[in-house]
Amino acid sequence: MPTDVVMPQMGESIFEGTITKWLKKPGDTVQRDEPLFEISTDKVDAEIPSPASGVLTEIKVAEGTTVQINTVVAVLGEAGSAAAPAAASAPTPAAAAAAPKAEAPAATPAPATPAASAGGVDVVMPQMGESIFEGTITKWLKKPGDTVQRDEPLFEISTDKVDAEIPSPASGVLTEIKVAEGTTVQINTVVAVIGGASGAAAPVTSVTAPAAPRAEAAAPKAEVPAATPAPAVSAATASASVGERLRSSPLVRKIAKDNNLDLTRVPGTGAGGRITKDDVLSYMAQGKSTAAAPVAAPVSASAAAKASAAPAAPATPGELVPMSRMRAIIAQRMVESKQTSAHVHTVFKVDMTRIARLREKEKNKYEQRNGVKLTYMPFIARAAVAALKKHPIVNASIEGDAIRYHKNINVGIAVALEWGLIVPVVKQAEERSFLGVARAIVDLADRARSKKLLPDEVAGGTFTLTNSGIFGEQFGTPIISQPQVAILGIGGLSKEPAVVTNADGTDSIAIRSVQHFTLGFDHRIVDGADAGKFMSDFKAYLENWSEDLG
Repeated sequence: MPTDVVMPQMGESIFEGTITKWLKKPGDTVQRDEPLFEISTDKVDAEIPSPASGVLTEIKVAEGTTVQINTVVAVLGEAGSAAAPAAASAPTPAAAAAAPKAEAPAATPAPATPAASAGGVDVVMPQMGESIFEGTITKWLKKPGDTVQRDEPLFEISTDKVDAEIPSPASGVLTEIKVAEGTTVQINTVVAVIGGASGAAAPVTSVTAPAAPRAEAAAPKAEVPAATPAPAVSAATASASVGERLRSSPLVRKIAKDNNLDLTRVPGTGAGGRITKDDVLSYMAQGKSTAAAPVAAPVSASAAAKASAAPAAPATPGELVPMSRMRAIIAQRMVESKQTSAHVHTVFKVDMTRIARLREKEKNKYEQRNGVKLTYMPFIARAAVAALKKHPIVNASIEGDAIRYHKNINVGIAVALEWGLIVPVVKQAEERSFLGVARAIVDLADRARSKKLLPDEVAGGTFTLTNSGIFGEQFGTPIISQPQVAILGIGGLSKEPAVVTNADGTDSIAIRSVQHFTLGFDHRIVDGADAGKFMSDFKAYLENWSEDLG
């Protein structure tokens, strides 16, 4: 008995999805839960598994078509069933009504990603967290023909959450690279093949050939020569004709709407001129406005790879360089935060003399005893945690018209990288000792710089510390990390003359170590009085330090 394959609902607020790629073609045998097609929604890109085993007899909805949830998009027959004729792959009238004039011919859907050759091991794009469905390969650390050991770093990726090095799943010879640097692909896409120790290497051209900027780039033989940039796409190709739907996903249209971007001016590099998320981000990175007239050629895959690599080489004066993926995401998040929160800042000057003297006295013994350097950051983090315990509104977040008071204090520590900024999180900081906080900060910072962080380690923060004072500034006005409602900026430590009142009430001039701290807070729920009380307690904790260092 035939089985209908329907467009699934990927969340309570999602009512449609775009089929971006068919992983099987009519006549193919498919197993239950085997990936059948890929979709894109406002929230996620995902692979959809087959609901049953059998033969794919008919594809009813073409690639690039957006349909409502529960729409029948394909039919599975029992094993041995004859496939429907190719014409059956065209959209049905119902599907055509949902998205008229889909341009991609469904009779020739993209083939499924092939399995590894005999004796080979497939290297796949890993899933780096529950909410991550794609990644960009920023750098290959090996080339075809190189010997690689199991768990040896093989390539670097960038996702919405982290940059990371991906280890080899097996020992052997890297026989083929299927996906070029700078290409964004779905999780579980085969990106390379590792053969036995004597395996022959694939031609070098397979390494650098630019692939399309989405999951379809995983096709095994990129046909574009490595030295050839992606061809320019005219405005006519990028935009739809009168009465015709733009070929783009709901996610792309959401990004365009949020940034007041005219999609008809964005060149599409996907199949049939489809506008992908990477097309939109590249277009925005080049500083194009909605009123821009001529449509420029899209950035080539090789240029995108160069921009994504870390650290980036200094730009030549006058050169136009596309943003890296991380830089584009940071830019988007900063604008979103300024548009969301009612930012207010207050600056306090703290006398750090007591802590400076304690640190100078204890730092050598502390490092010998505990194996970590004694920096100022754990002192500041502990003072912040103590103040957050007394003022939970500063450790809260807004959910609709309600306030979420977080059970735990998860402190994000901003780490400046040569290729951007990342904020790993010290989870449940209120339960850690001074030494526990110190070790966590050092560990997270080291792994951030070496691309070893996991996605969960940069998520879930409830309050953030950012130390711009290391560059010499007195104080700054940092932007809040959403959905948090406060961030503490740490200024530079310096010595200056100050009036000191002795125990008998007499005043004198003394040299003191001072530091400026800026609390950025969301005035929607944090009042100035709350911010002032928080900073007063934070200041008092540091100036009257009495905690054991461990």
